[in-house]
Amino acid sequence: MTYLRATCRRSDLYYPLHFLLNPACFFLLVILAGCASRHATTNRQPAPSAASPDTIESAKRSTEPAATPATRPSPAPKRGKPSESPAPEGYTEEGNASWYGVPFNGRRASNGEIYDMYKLTAAHRTLPFETMVRVTNLNNGKATTVRITDRGPFVENRIIDLSLAAAREIESIGPGVVPVRVEVLTPGIDPTGGFFTVQVGAFRDQANAQRLRDRLNLSYRPIFIQLYDSPDGTFYRVRVGKITGEDAARQFGEELRDREGFTPFVVRLDEGAPRGGN
Repeated sequence: MTYLRATCRRSDLYYPLHFLLNPACFFLLVILAGCASRHATTNRQPAPSAASPDTIESAKRSTEPAATPATRPSPAPKRGKPSESPAPEGYTEEGNASWYGVPFNGRRASNGEIYDMYKLTAAHRTLPFETMVRVTNLNNGKATTVRITDRGPFVENRIIDLSLAAAREIESIGPGVVPVRVEVLTPGIDPTGGFFTVQVGAFRDQANAQRLRDRLNLSYRPIFIQLYDSPDGTFYRVRVGKITGEDAARQFGEELRDREGFTPFVVRLDEGAPRGGN
């Protein structure tokens, strides 16, 4: 028997020739083919090439948590939040940062105020008091903004001593000492101008400090003995010279290192400020 093949979109149908020659059957076949064609077209609509903006926003709202004040972007860093904006041009240095808390908390800082380890402050040997600086942890990129209120640290290979609150913001409490970049934010100041001195020793015994002062008096003037009431007891710091400009003071410190074997610390002379530091 001869077969005529008719093709629909969903399946292949085979009809005998005598079936097609019957007008009623042929008419029924045409109706069935049309229905099959319409059904196939409805199920094969092409998918959109890209979601509309409304669709994207709807999907984001259904999958992302609602924004909170802590996650909203801020136009400027506050309380030490990291920022991609460049710091203002000015004094920049890199070195190691430490932090200090108990037992210094509640004691008088070098600028005269009471040290509060839960505030964003720091100790620096040469920057003027009230200078605002950004401190960035070079290990993780986290930053904090602090106010200089104290003198220190008097430990070699460290450039700044952070409060407990500031150390938390850059995640340096665990390591204790981390490499940082210090950038001055306060406009209109000269970080390297003013008078400086060089600290060459610190003694628990006042007589030892006086003997060193007497020996150095033969070659250098003036020489100061600064009394420092630390949590570990009283120290007597011996400092040499009253030098204009930080660069000249650093050169003088290197001369003292070469000639006398000292470990020099260049310190700003804060005229009229209470004695202190850490």
